[in-house]
Amino acid sequence: MCSQKLISSDVFRPCNFPEHTYITRESKDGIDYEQRLKLALNISGTLISIIGASKMGKTVLCEKVIPLERQVNVSGADFSNGEDFWHVISQKVGLPLGGQITEKKQISDTEQHSKTEMFTLTKDRVIKYFVDNNKVLILDDFHYASDESQKSIASHLKDAIRRDFRAIIISLPHRADAPIRKNADLVGRLSLIDIETWKISELKEIAIKGFNELDIKISEDIANDIAVESLTSPQLMQYICLSICTLLDTDNGETKEITSDILEKAYKFTTSNLDYRDVLTLISRGPLSKGKKRSKFTTKSGEEMDLYQLVVESLAENPPLMGLTIDDIKDRVNKLITDTNNNPDRQKVKNTVTQIQKLINDKDDIYKVLEWKDEMIYIIDPLFLFYLRWGR
Repeated sequence: MCSQKLISSDVFRPCNFPEHTYITRESKDGIDYEQRLKLALNISGTLISIIGASKMGKTVLCEKVIPLERQVNVSGADFSNGEDFWHVISQKVGLPLGGQITEKKQISDTEQHSKTEMFTLTKDRVIKYFVDNNKVLILDDFHYASDESQKSIASHLKDAIRRDFRAIIISLPHRADAPIRKNADLVGRLSLIDIETWKISELKEIAIKGFNELDIKISEDIANDIAVESLTSPQLMQYICLSICTLLDTDNGETKEITSDILEKAYKFTTSNLDYRDVLTLISRGPLSKGKKRSKFTTKSGEEMDLYQLVVESLAENPPLMGLTIDDIKDRVNKLITDTNNNPDRQKVKNTVTQIQKLINDKDDIYKVLEWKDEMIYIIDPLFLFYLRWGR
């Protein structure tokens, strides 16, 4: 019996587990991330903390190691308004918050005694359910929980893991340290897994492996080009490859090889499902000016831009980088404008970046695509940088 022919959406899956293009990676110590997670799950009484940049495959790692029927998935957003931890968990697994239990006791062949008691759900019942059913709590996007909720959750889990309750907390590196990793009560009870950013060589494997599954050739150079534009993100790599397949209609056509002439079109096509317009407008416009007009600079493309617009433009320049110093940004800004005698000085560039950070700090999490920290501006959402480069 012949196996069914794979189509592009079977192979390239940016939003689901990539069965045919999953890549096993090694951590710094030379051990596969999968092995590290399996070991951590086998150590009773520990809380697992997985930290890595956005779109790095943290959730996919859990899906690879833990069977679906054992997973109980919640999000930090479920606790953004201080919701009760055990109440949320019980709802996820379908445990009733209260009810009654009837016990029947046979007294004789003809007589039976019944006793009914009311019960209210407690954390003990939830913990027992998890232990008895070998469940694992996966708390994704922990940084979305309020600060108060994060501290409360850490306290709840400290007690629960001592009773064989298994839990994994997933978060971003720049927001996760305080409530979990710096909690004195959890010292010695943490299994720490830091997910490193993907290398170009690892991202290339996704394209090469995937197109091979579809019987389509792709050169090392083309795969490398796509990997560079994927900005360290395996999810973005999956998106781009799927866009290429869609544009070339590989499922129904005679495409035998991916060539470079399709790449730019595919990059632009990929951004059609990315909507960062409001984010881009916010940081390009900057804070409301108080009567004084901002200085404008003429760019080599003939446009007039203020320093906020120039800083945003500088982020999109080649080579694409997820982290830039103030000097990097200043150099890029200088290359964008025509009047080399009127370059903005370093302090003005730094002030502009600082103001952009203040703007997004007061907004919802979807706006938090950048972070100004330790004299560096980090792009923490690779999809945003990709949109800057190809979506406008």
